Amino acid sequence: MTELAVYDETPCALGEGPLWHPVRQQFFWFDIIKHRLYSREGDRLRTWAFEEHVSAAGWVDETRLMIASETRLFVFDVETGTREDVCALEDDMPATRSNDGRADPWGGFWIGTMGKAAEPGLGAIYRYYGGELRKLYPDITISNAICFAPEGNIAYWADTAKGIVMRQHCDPDTGWPVGAPEPWLDLSGEDFGVDGAVVSSDGTFWNAQWGGWRVAAYAPDGSFLRALTAPAAHTSCPAFGGPDLDTLYCTSARQGLSDADKARSPHHGMTFAAHGVARGQAEHRVLLA
Repeated sequence: MTELAVYDETPCALGEGPLWHPVRQQFFWFDIIKHRLYSREGDRLRTWAFEEHVSAAGWVDETRLMIASETRLFVFDVETGTREDVCALEDDMPATRSNDGRADPWGGFWIGTMGKAAEPGLGAIYRYYGGELRKLYPDITISNAICFAPEGNIAYWADTAKGIVMRQHCDPDTGWPVGAPEPWLDLSGEDFGVDGAVVSSDGTFWNAQWGGWRVAAYAPDGSFLRALTAPAAHTSCPAFGGPDLDTLYCTSARQGLSDADKARSPHHGMTFAAHGVARGQAEHRVLLA
């Protein structure tokens, strides 16, 4: 198995939301628990601090990101530091926060929420599109694996607590879900959790597996293809980037580690990369209206 190597040594309590900005040619990621957004510019680490949990982003233009926090979606300029609220996100629910999210091929932004203590069914998955935030799926415990097939009409998502990746057909013109989601990949019997995911340009589904020490690849029919080993137990979310989109990045976390896990590796919570494993899709742009 190919190995993921350390890309950045910053130890995240809960690394999440990796994003390769295709215009800036720059990699971003979050530490949800520490309320931080990170990026590397050469050998320099940039850090932005926020007043609440932040977890996922999509790019709006060269300098602005759409960021999901525990109470809102907002646009953040990484050059000036200015922020502009877009809409509320469960701001009346102090027990929840945002988690996994990704921009879709139509310019929308999908974002999942969850209870801060992973309370059963407290979260949901939403989509922001055309100036509207709409709840798509209620009763989610841990939202994860939000990503999109290259043909443009298939979305994937999962509730980690159930261990089943769902496949959703979407309207080819607007991207809104059509019909009910269907079970696509059942990993409920495994000893790891289904976490964040991304789809490469050939339709392969790449899934970070919490407690699995790996990112695993599955064919469009759901069959297992291969895995990349990671030097951290809790891989949390992958993303493709680099000038040729052939680098797979992956965040990880230090939460919930056993003593045996801690003894096995010093790299928990760091961010990893593997070059030349596959070619990704460019991350889609978020359209604000």
